[in-house]
Amino acid sequence: MEERIMKKMLALFLALLMTCCVFAGCAAGGGSAEPSAEAPAEGTGSSPAAAATEAAGEQGTKDTFKVGFSAITLNGDFFTTMASELQQACYDEGLVASPEDVLVLNANSNTADEIANMDTFIAQDYDMIFVDSTNPDDIVPLINQANAAGAQVICIDSYVNGGDKVTVVYSDNKQNGRKVGLAFAEEMGDQEIYSIMLSGVKGNIAGEERRVGIMCGVLEARLGITEDEAWELAYQMNDELIGNGYTENTDAKFVIAGQGWGNWNIQDIMADANDLIVKTYGKLNTIFAENDQMLFGGMQAAEDAGLKEGIYYAAAADGEKKTCDYIKEGKVVAVGENSPVQIAKLAAQTAREVLVDGKDPTSYPDTVTTDAVAVTKENVDEEYENCF
Repeated sequence: MEERIMKKMLALFLALLMTCCVFAGCAAGGGSAEPSAEAPAEGTGSSPAAAATEAAGEQGTKDTFKVGFSAITLNGDFFTTMASELQQACYDEGLVASPEDVLVLNANSNTADEIANMDTFIAQDYDMIFVDSTNPDDIVPLINQANAAGAQVICIDSYVNGGDKVTVVYSDNKQNGRKVGLAFAEEMGDQEIYSIMLSGVKGNIAGEERRVGIMCGVLEARLGITEDEAWELAYQMNDELIGNGYTENTDAKFVIAGQGWGNWNIQDIMADANDLIVKTYGKLNTIFAENDQMLFGGMQAAEDAGLKEGIYYAAAADGEKKTCDYIKEGKVVAVGENSPVQIAKLAAQTAREVLVDGKDPTSYPDTVTTDAVAVTKENVDEEYENCF
């Protein structure tokens, strides 16, 4: 009797023991069990190994950057196109999460506004600053301050004298101007060129390169001299024009009878253009300009003065669609191709090389330029896609 009772108790004990083992196994292998108090919760960073891995990932890559652009002006199609295309190009290169993340500030062709723009970028710890400068000298201390604060600076469209910049990205202003001058001289044949020059901003190097380029091309073609010789004579003519408001080369039958300043836009050139046309009335047969917008102002001023015929037009830059259409119609002889789209793409590519690829910012040449092209009646259809 007692032996049977002992056997039943032993069997019950073994059954209970097996049941406990089964439940213990379920708790250990099931995915629904809650974590123990010693295991770190996901995302808390309480695991040293997880924290180290996360920190390494953050330091090894940076998804986006703070990118800003101080524009010389936003008055005119060229400048608005360059600003919007630079935003898009920076997005395409992966520098920002959206095109609008590139902050565009307008200097309004004013040095004080440009200083304020640069101060904003520096104070807010921007990684990359693009600047189209109002003055090639005044911007240098600001570039150095930005660089000292950890920002890289790429100058675009306008040359800058020195500074801790990465490079200057712009069109080949000298060769664009020269090619326009060569084409214009060919169009004019032996006819005297009695012209006025519509310029952008005093002291602006890009503007100087453009107008000297036109002079070089005309002199080279008309005098049958080498390019180097033509450049030397062209700079002499430029010095005379700046100093006296008049220059000529009698052997080349080439006169620039006056120079106006128009801040790169139609409205601001009108007063000087009107005055120069009155001054040269009866002799004037050519209007040169350093960009399309001022050329349009010159065309309007000539028309207002009753000069609808007999005036030849050429611009050293930029190549708007309107100008290219005028070339097709025979109203404009030539324009230098200064594509804001190409400049923006090249500038953003350079920024990506520095910020993402880790290229040494001091390894770049002083300038990086797009290809030089003069758009004329011979190639306007081919180049039309680069007009803007």
